[in-house]
Amino acid sequence: MLRRALPRRSEARRLLVGTLLSAIGRGLTLPFLFIYLTDVRGLTDTRAGLVIGWYGAVTLALSPLGGTLIDRFGARRVVLPCLLIEAVGTGSLALIDSSASAFAVMTVIAVGSSAIWSGQNTILASLTDDGERQRVFGLNFALLNLGIGIGGMTSGAIVDTARPVTFQMIYLLDALSYLTPALILLTLPGVGHRLGAGRAADRPSTGGYLTVLRDRPFRRLVIFGLILTTCGYAQIEVGFAAYAVRVAEVSPRVVAWALAANTVMIVLAQLLVIRRIEGRSRTAALAVVGAVFAAAWLVLGVGGLVSTEGAVLAALCVVACSAIFGFGETMLSPVMPALTNALATDELRGRYNAMSSMIFGISGVIGPVTAGPLLAAADGRVWVATVVGGCLVASLVALSLRRLLTPAQDGRETTHPTSPERIATSA
Repeated sequence: MLRRALPRRSEARRLLVGTLLSAIGRGLTLPFLFIYLTDVRGLTDTRAGLVIGWYGAVTLALSPLGGTLIDRFGARRVVLPCLLIEAVGTGSLALIDSSASAFAVMTVIAVGSSAIWSGQNTILASLTDDGERQRVFGLNFALLNLGIGIGGMTSGAIVDTARPVTFQMIYLLDALSYLTPALILLTLPGVGHRLGAGRAADRPSTGGYLTVLRDRPFRRLVIFGLILTTCGYAQIEVGFAAYAVRVAEVSPRVVAWALAANTVMIVLAQLLVIRRIEGRSRTAALAVVGAVFAAAWLVLGVGGLVSTEGAVLAALCVVACSAIFGFGETMLSPVMPALTNALATDELRGRYNAMSSMIFGISGVIGPVTAGPLLAAADGRVWVATVVGGCLVASLVALSLRRLLTPAQDGRETTHPTSPERIATSA
Protein backbone atom coordinates (compact mmCIF):
# COMPACT_ATOMS: atom_id res chain seq x y z
CA MET A 1 0.00 0.00 0.00
CA LEU A 2 2.88 2.36 0.74
CA ARG A 3 4.47 1.67 -2.65
CA ARG A 4 1.16 2.38 -4.37
CA ALA A 5 0.66 5.63 -2.45
CA LEU A 6 4.09 6.99 -3.32
CA PRO A 7 4.09 9.53 -6.17
CA ARG A 8 5.71 8.50 -9.44
CA ARG A 9 7.96 11.55 -9.69
CA SER A 10 11.08 11.49 -7.53
CA GLU A 11 10.76 15.23 -6.86
CA ALA A 12 7.41 14.69 -5.13
CA ARG A 13 8.88 11.86 -3.06
CA ARG A 14 11.69 14.10 -1.87
CA LEU A 15 9.19 16.77 -0.87
CA LEU A 16 7.33 14.17 1.22
CA VAL A 17 10.57 13.47 3.06
CA GLY A 18 10.76 17.17 3.82
CA THR A 19 7.20 17.03 5.18
CA LEU A 20 8.14 14.23 7.59
CA LEU A 21 11.34 15.87 8.85
CA SER A 22 9.80 19.32 9.34
CA ALA A 23 6.79 17.74 11.08
CA ILE A 24 9.10 16.19 13.67
CA GLY A 25 10.29 19.67 14.55
CA ARG A 26 6.71 20.95 14.63
CA GLY A 27 5.75 18.14 16.98
CA LEU A 28 8.50 19.16 19.38
CA THR A 29 6.75 22.45 20.12
CA LEU A 30 3.10 22.04 19.12
CA PRO A 31 1.65 21.09 22.55
CA PHE A 32 3.73 23.49 24.61
CA LEU A 33 3.34 27.08 23.37
CA PHE A 34 0.70 28.09 25.94
CA ILE A 35 2.66 26.41 28.76
CA TYR A 36 5.88 28.07 27.60
CA LEU A 37 4.34 31.54 27.47
CA THR A 38 2.65 31.25 30.89
CA ASP A 39 4.70 28.92 33.09
CA VAL A 40 8.14 29.73 31.69
CA ARG A 41 7.93 33.32 30.42
CA GLY A 42 5.43 34.57 32.98
CA LEU A 43 2.64 35.86 30.72
CA THR A 44 -0.87 35.74 32.15
CA ASP A 45 -3.33 33.25 30.67
CA THR A 46 -5.20 36.11 29.02
CA ARG A 47 -2.13 37.62 27.41
CA ALA A 48 -0.89 34.24 26.23
CA GLY A 49 -4.29 33.61 24.65
CA LEU A 50 -4.15 37.00 22.93
CA VAL A 51 -0.67 36.23 21.58
CA ILE A 52 -1.82 32.93 20.11
CA GLY A 53 -5.01 34.52 18.77
CA TRP A 54 -2.96 37.33 17.19
CA TYR A 55 -0.92 34.73 15.31
CA GLY A 56 -4.11 33.19 13.91
CA ALA A 57 -5.52 36.57 12.89
CA VAL A 58 -2.35 37.68 11.08
CA THR A 59 -2.03 34.33 9.30
CA LEU A 60 -5.64 34.51 8.16
CA ALA A 61 -5.27 38.12 6.96
CA LEU A 62 -2.14 37.36 4.91
CA SER A 63 -3.27 34.05 3.38
CA PRO A 64 -5.10 35.66 0.40
CA LEU A 65 -1.96 37.64 -0.44
CA GLY A 66 0.05 34.42 -0.33
CA GLY A 67 -2.27 32.79 -2.88
CA THR A 68 -1.98 35.79 -5.19
CA LEU A 69 1.82 35.80 -5.01
CA ILE A 70 1.95 32.06 -5.69
CA ASP A 71 -0.07 32.48 -8.89
CA ARG A 72 1.90 35.53 -10.00
CA PHE A 73 5.46 34.44 -9.25
CA GLY A 74 5.26 30.70 -8.67
CA ALA A 75 5.08 28.76 -5.41
CA ARG A 76 8.86 28.33 -5.25
CA ARG A 77 9.55 32.07 -4.92
CA VAL A 78 6.98 32.32 -2.12
CA VAL A 79 7.55 29.12 -0.14
CA LEU A 80 11.34 29.42 0.14
CA PRO A 81 11.34 32.89 1.78
CA CYS A 82 8.40 31.90 3.98
CA LEU A 83 10.25 28.82 5.26
CA LEU A 84 13.25 31.00 6.15
CA ILE A 85 11.04 33.59 7.87
CA GLU A 86 9.28 30.81 9.79
CA ALA A 87 12.62 29.39 10.88
CA VAL A 88 13.81 32.78 12.15
CA GLY A 89 10.55 33.42 13.98
CA THR A 90 10.36 29.99 15.60
CA GLY A 91 13.96 30.19 16.75
CA SER A 92 13.29 33.65 18.17
CA LEU A 93 10.67 32.20 20.52
CA ALA A 94 13.61 30.99 22.59
CA LEU A 95 14.55 34.64 23.26
CA ILE A 96 11.22 36.27 24.20
CA ASP A 97 10.99 37.87 27.65
CA SER A 98 7.82 40.00 27.55
CA SER A 99 4.38 40.35 26.00
CA ALA A 100 5.72 42.84 23.44
CA SER A 101 8.47 40.51 22.25
CA ALA A 102 6.01 37.61 22.14
CA PHE A 103 3.64 39.60 19.91
CA ALA A 104 6.53 40.64 17.66
CA VAL A 105 7.88 37.12 17.29
CA MET A 106 4.45 35.60 16.66
CA THR A 107 3.90 38.24 13.96
CA VAL A 108 7.07 37.08 12.19
CA ILE A 109 5.97 33.44 12.47
CA ALA A 110 2.52 34.32 11.08
CA VAL A 111 4.09 36.05 8.07
CA GLY A 112 6.10 32.93 7.33
CA SER A 113 3.30 30.42 7.82
CA SER A 114 0.68 32.39 5.87
CA ALA A 115 1.67 30.85 2.51
CA ILE A 116 3.63 27.69 3.35
CA TRP A 117 0.72 25.26 3.43
CA SER A 118 -1.00 26.56 0.27
CA GLY A 119 2.34 26.86 -1.52
CA GLN A 120 3.45 23.32 -0.69
CA ASN A 121 0.05 21.95 -1.73
CA THR A 122 0.33 23.83 -5.02
CA ILE A 123 3.79 22.37 -5.67
CA LEU A 124 2.68 18.86 -4.78
CA ALA A 125 -0.38 19.18 -7.03
CA SER A 126 1.85 20.32 -9.91
CA LEU A 127 4.00 17.19 -9.54
CA THR A 128 1.08 14.75 -9.57
CA ASP A 129 -1.81 14.01 -11.90
CA ASP A 130 -5.41 13.67 -10.80
CA GLY A 131 -5.18 9.89 -10.78
CA GLU A 132 -2.57 9.82 -8.02
CA ARG A 133 -3.15 13.16 -6.32
CA GLN A 134 -5.63 11.84 -3.76
CA ARG A 135 -3.24 9.08 -2.66
CA VAL A 136 -0.29 11.46 -2.40
CA PHE A 137 -2.16 14.04 -0.31
CA GLY A 138 -3.29 11.26 2.02
CA LEU A 139 0.28 10.00 2.39
CA ASN A 140 1.47 13.55 3.01
CA PHE A 141 -1.04 13.87 5.86
CA ALA A 142 0.01 10.53 7.36
CA LEU A 143 3.68 11.57 7.29
CA LEU A 144 2.77 14.92 8.85
CA ASN A 145 1.05 13.19 11.77
CA LEU A 146 3.80 10.60 12.13
CA GLY A 147 6.38 13.39 12.40
CA ILE A 148 4.29 15.35 14.89
CA GLY A 149 3.84 12.22 16.98
CA ILE A 150 7.57 11.49 17.03
CA GLY A 151 8.36 15.09 17.91
CA GLY A 152 5.72 15.23 20.63
CA MET A 153 6.95 12.06 22.33
CA THR A 154 10.52 13.32 22.16
CA SER A 155 9.82 16.76 23.63
CA GLY A 156 7.58 15.26 26.31
CA ALA A 157 10.64 13.52 27.69
CA ILE A 158 12.79 16.66 27.47
CA VAL A 159 10.90 19.77 28.55
CA ASP A 160 10.77 20.91 32.15
CA THR A 161 9.15 24.18 33.24
CA ALA A 162 11.81 24.53 35.93
CA ARG A 163 14.49 24.60 33.22
CA PRO A 164 13.72 27.20 30.54
CA VAL A 165 16.70 26.00 28.50
CA THR A 166 14.79 22.82 27.64
CA PHE A 167 12.08 24.88 25.93
CA GLN A 168 14.66 27.06 24.23
CA MET A 169 16.29 23.94 22.84
CA ILE A 170 13.11 22.54 21.28
CA TYR A 171 12.29 25.87 19.64
CA LEU A 172 15.76 26.04 18.11
CA LEU A 173 15.38 22.46 16.87
CA ASP A 174 11.99 23.34 15.43
CA ALA A 175 13.57 26.30 13.62
CA LEU A 176 16.19 24.03 12.08
CA SER A 177 13.48 21.63 10.93
CA TYR A 178 11.97 24.34 8.71
CA LEU A 179 15.24 24.51 6.81
CA THR A 180 14.88 20.86 5.71
CA PRO A 181 12.09 21.37 3.14
CA ALA A 182 13.80 24.60 2.06
CA LEU A 183 17.05 22.74 1.33
CA ILE A 184 15.17 19.99 -0.51
CA LEU A 185 13.36 22.58 -2.63
CA LEU A 186 16.68 24.28 -3.43
CA THR A 187 17.98 20.98 -4.83
CA LEU A 188 14.99 20.87 -7.22
CA PRO A 189 15.51 23.92 -9.46
CA GLY A 190 12.80 22.89 -11.92
CA VAL A 191 10.05 22.60 -9.30
CA GLY A 192 7.55 25.19 -8.11
CA HIS A 193 7.61 27.69 -10.94
CA ARG A 194 4.60 29.64 -12.12
CA LEU A 195 1.87 27.37 -13.46
CA GLY A 196 0.23 28.17 -16.77
CA ALA A 197 3.05 30.57 -17.65
CA GLY A 198 3.51 29.05 -21.10
CA ARG A 199 -0.09 29.58 -22.12
CA ALA A 200 -0.31 33.09 -20.65
CA ALA A 201 3.11 34.45 -21.47
CA ASP A 202 1.73 36.93 -23.97
CA ARG A 203 -0.88 38.41 -21.65
CA PRO A 204 -1.25 39.28 -17.97
CA SER A 205 -2.78 36.74 -15.62
CA THR A 206 -6.57 36.96 -15.62
CA GLY A 207 -8.93 36.29 -12.78
CA GLY A 208 -8.56 36.55 -9.03
CA TYR A 209 -10.39 35.64 -5.87
CA LEU A 210 -13.68 36.83 -7.36
CA THR A 211 -13.21 34.29 -10.14
CA VAL A 212 -12.50 31.60 -7.56
CA LEU A 213 -15.61 32.51 -5.54
CA ARG A 214 -17.75 32.48 -8.70
CA ASP A 215 -16.86 28.81 -9.10
CA ARG A 216 -20.12 27.34 -7.80
CA PRO A 217 -18.80 23.83 -6.96
CA PHE A 218 -15.80 25.26 -5.13
CA ARG A 219 -18.01 27.73 -3.29
CA ARG A 220 -20.13 24.80 -2.10
CA LEU A 221 -16.96 22.96 -1.06
CA VAL A 222 -15.86 26.00 0.97
CA ILE A 223 -19.24 26.10 2.74
CA PHE A 224 -18.89 22.41 3.56
CA GLY A 225 -15.37 22.97 4.88
CA LEU A 226 -16.36 25.92 7.05
CA ILE A 227 -19.21 24.01 8.69
CA LEU A 228 -17.20 20.82 9.16
CA THR A 229 -14.06 22.43 10.53
CA THR A 230 -15.96 24.80 12.82
CA CYS A 231 -17.80 21.84 14.36
CA GLY A 232 -14.81 19.52 14.02
CA TYR A 233 -11.15 20.57 13.97
CA ALA A 234 -11.76 23.94 15.61
CA GLN A 235 -13.26 22.21 18.68
CA ILE A 236 -10.24 20.06 19.50
CA GLU A 237 -8.13 22.60 21.41
CA VAL A 238 -10.97 24.18 23.41
CA GLY A 239 -14.22 22.23 23.19
CA PHE A 240 -12.82 18.71 23.32
CA ALA A 241 -10.26 19.38 26.04
CA ALA A 242 -12.63 21.44 28.19
CA TYR A 243 -15.50 18.94 27.94
CA ALA A 244 -13.18 16.02 28.69
CA VAL A 245 -11.71 17.64 31.81
CA ARG A 246 -14.69 19.57 33.19
CA VAL A 247 -17.68 17.43 32.19
CA ALA A 248 -16.29 13.92 31.69
CA GLU A 249 -13.94 14.71 34.60
CA VAL A 250 -10.88 12.93 33.25
CA SER A 251 -7.33 14.01 33.99
CA PRO A 252 -5.18 16.00 31.54
CA ARG A 253 -3.10 12.85 31.14
CA VAL A 254 -6.14 11.08 29.63
CA VAL A 255 -6.46 13.96 27.16
CA ALA A 256 -2.82 13.40 26.21
CA TRP A 257 -3.53 9.69 25.69
CA ALA A 258 -6.51 10.62 23.54
CA LEU A 259 -4.39 12.83 21.30
CA ALA A 260 -1.86 10.02 21.02
CA ALA A 261 -4.67 7.65 20.00
CA ASN A 262 -5.65 10.13 17.30
CA THR A 263 -2.13 10.11 15.86
CA VAL A 264 -1.86 6.32 16.02
CA MET A 265 -5.19 5.92 14.23
CA ILE A 266 -4.12 8.25 11.42
CA VAL A 267 -0.72 6.63 10.92
CA LEU A 268 -2.10 3.07 10.95
CA ALA A 269 -5.31 3.63 8.96
CA GLN A 270 -4.33 6.24 6.36
CA LEU A 271 -2.90 3.92 3.68
CA LEU A 272 -5.78 1.47 4.05
CA VAL A 273 -8.34 4.26 3.74
CA ILE A 274 -6.59 5.67 0.67
CA ARG A 275 -6.90 2.29 -0.99
CA ARG A 276 -10.56 1.84 -0.04
CA ILE A 277 -11.77 5.24 -1.28
CA GLU A 278 -9.89 5.18 -4.58
CA GLY A 279 -12.29 5.29 -7.51
CA ARG A 280 -15.21 6.14 -5.24
CA SER A 281 -17.20 9.36 -4.98
CA ARG A 282 -15.28 12.10 -3.21
CA THR A 283 -18.44 13.87 -2.12
CA ALA A 284 -19.73 10.62 -0.59
CA ALA A 285 -16.44 10.30 1.29
CA LEU A 286 -16.81 13.88 2.60
CA ALA A 287 -20.35 13.08 3.73
CA VAL A 288 -19.02 10.05 5.63
CA VAL A 289 -16.42 12.30 7.29
CA GLY A 290 -19.20 14.47 8.69
CA ALA A 291 -21.00 11.39 10.02
CA VAL A 292 -17.80 10.02 11.59
CA PHE A 293 -17.03 13.34 13.28
CA ALA A 294 -20.60 13.42 14.61
CA ALA A 295 -20.18 9.88 15.97
CA ALA A 296 -16.95 10.92 17.70
CA TRP A 297 -18.67 13.81 19.49
CA LEU A 298 -21.56 11.53 20.49
CA VAL A 299 -19.10 9.12 22.11
CA LEU A 300 -17.54 12.03 23.97
CA GLY A 301 -21.03 13.09 25.11
CA VAL A 302 -21.58 9.60 26.52
CA GLY A 303 -18.35 10.04 28.49
CA GLY A 304 -19.85 13.10 30.15
CA LEU A 305 -23.03 11.22 31.03
CA VAL A 306 -21.24 8.25 32.65
CA SER A 307 -18.50 10.21 34.41
CA THR A 308 -20.26 10.06 37.78
CA GLU A 309 -20.67 6.28 37.54
CA GLY A 310 -17.31 5.14 36.19
CA ALA A 311 -14.09 7.09 35.67
CA VAL A 312 -12.60 4.30 33.56
CA LEU A 313 -15.56 4.27 31.16
CA ALA A 314 -15.44 8.05 30.86
CA ALA A 315 -11.73 7.89 30.05
CA LEU A 316 -12.35 5.21 27.42
CA CYS A 317 -15.01 7.41 25.81
CA VAL A 318 -12.61 10.36 25.64
CA VAL A 319 -9.86 8.25 24.05
CA ALA A 320 -12.34 6.57 21.68
CA CYS A 321 -13.69 9.96 20.58
CA SER A 322 -10.22 11.10 19.54
CA ALA A 323 -9.48 7.83 17.74
CA ILE A 324 -12.79 7.90 15.83
CA PHE A 325 -12.13 11.54 14.92
CA GLY A 326 -8.73 10.49 13.57
CA PHE A 327 -10.39 7.90 11.33
CA GLY A 328 -12.53 10.67 9.85
CA GLU A 329 -9.40 12.71 9.24
CA THR A 330 -7.91 9.91 7.14
CA MET A 331 -10.77 10.37 4.66
CA LEU A 332 -10.82 14.16 4.75
CA SER A 333 -7.07 14.69 4.30
CA PRO A 334 -6.72 13.06 0.85
CA VAL A 335 -10.12 14.06 -0.55
CA MET A 336 -10.35 17.77 0.33
CA PRO A 337 -7.08 18.92 -1.31
CA ALA A 338 -7.56 16.52 -4.24
CA LEU A 339 -11.03 17.93 -4.96
CA THR A 340 -9.77 21.49 -4.52
CA ASN A 341 -7.05 20.94 -7.12
CA ALA A 342 -9.43 19.07 -9.43
CA LEU A 343 -11.57 22.22 -9.54
CA ALA A 344 -8.62 24.62 -9.80
CA THR A 345 -7.07 25.96 -12.98
CA ASP A 346 -3.30 26.28 -13.23
CA GLU A 347 -3.45 30.07 -13.36
CA LEU A 348 -5.45 30.25 -10.13
CA ARG A 349 -4.22 27.12 -8.35
CA GLY A 350 -2.43 29.12 -5.68
CA ARG A 351 -5.58 31.08 -4.87
CA TYR A 352 -7.70 27.93 -4.74
CA ASN A 353 -5.27 26.34 -2.27
CA ALA A 354 -5.05 29.55 -0.25
CA MET A 355 -8.85 29.70 0.02
CA SER A 356 -8.89 26.07 1.12
CA SER A 357 -6.32 26.73 3.84
CA MET A 358 -8.26 29.83 4.97
CA ILE A 359 -11.17 27.57 5.90
CA PHE A 360 -9.17 26.31 8.86
CA GLY A 361 -8.14 29.83 9.83
CA ILE A 362 -11.71 31.15 9.84
CA SER A 363 -13.09 28.18 11.75
CA GLY A 364 -10.15 28.43 14.12
CA VAL A 365 -11.48 31.83 15.18
CA ILE A 366 -15.18 30.91 15.30
CA GLY A 367 -14.81 27.55 17.05
CA PRO A 368 -12.96 28.58 20.22
CA VAL A 369 -15.06 31.74 20.65
CA THR A 370 -18.36 29.83 20.54
CA ALA A 371 -17.20 26.77 22.48
CA GLY A 372 -17.06 28.50 25.87
CA PRO A 373 -20.67 29.73 26.04
CA LEU A 374 -21.99 26.45 24.59
CA LEU A 375 -20.06 24.38 27.14
CA ALA A 376 -21.48 26.47 29.96
CA ALA A 377 -25.05 25.59 29.00
CA ALA A 378 -26.71 22.43 30.39
CA ASP A 379 -23.45 20.77 31.49
CA GLY A 380 -22.04 20.80 27.97
CA ARG A 381 -25.04 19.09 26.37
CA VAL A 382 -25.78 22.13 24.20
CA TRP A 383 -22.21 22.04 22.91
CA VAL A 384 -22.46 18.32 22.09
CA ALA A 385 -25.78 18.80 20.29
CA THR A 386 -24.41 21.76 18.32
CA VAL A 387 -21.22 20.09 17.09
CA VAL A 388 -23.01 16.82 16.28
CA GLY A 389 -25.73 18.67 14.37
CA GLY A 390 -23.18 20.84 12.57
CA CYS A 391 -21.20 17.81 11.36
CA LEU A 392 -24.37 16.18 10.04
CA VAL A 393 -25.34 19.41 8.24
CA ALA A 394 -21.88 19.36 6.64
CA SER A 395 -22.62 15.84 5.39
CA LEU A 396 -25.79 17.09 3.68
CA VAL A 397 -23.85 19.95 2.05
CA ALA A 398 -21.28 17.44 0.75
CA LEU A 399 -24.02 15.29 -0.79
CA SER A 400 -25.51 18.36 -2.48
CA LEU A 401 -22.13 19.08 -4.06
CA ARG A 402 -22.11 15.85 -6.08
CA ARG A 403 -24.56 17.07 -8.73
CA LEU A 404 -22.31 20.07 -9.43
CA LEU A 405 -19.27 17.93 -10.29
CA THR A 406 -18.25 15.89 -13.29
CA PRO A 407 -17.56 12.18 -12.63
CA ALA A 408 -13.82 12.88 -12.99
CA GLN A 409 -13.88 15.73 -10.46
CA ASP A 410 -15.87 13.54 -8.07
CA GLY A 411 -13.31 10.75 -8.42
CA ARG A 412 -15.80 8.31 -9.97
CA GLU A 413 -14.09 8.28 -13.35
CA THR A 414 -10.89 6.26 -13.50
CA THR A 415 -7.94 8.35 -14.57
CA HIS A 416 -5.27 6.40 -16.38
CA PRO A 417 -1.79 6.92 -14.94
CA THR A 418 0.34 9.33 -16.84
CA SER A 419 3.43 7.70 -18.26
CA PRO A 420 6.84 8.78 -16.97
CA GLU A 421 7.77 9.98 -20.46
CA ARG A 422 4.69 12.21 -20.65
CA ILE A 423 5.32 13.56 -17.14
CA ALA A 424 8.90 14.40 -18.02
CA THR A 425 7.79 16.12 -21.22
CA SER A 426 5.12 18.20 -19.46
CA ALA A 427 7.59 19.19 -16.75
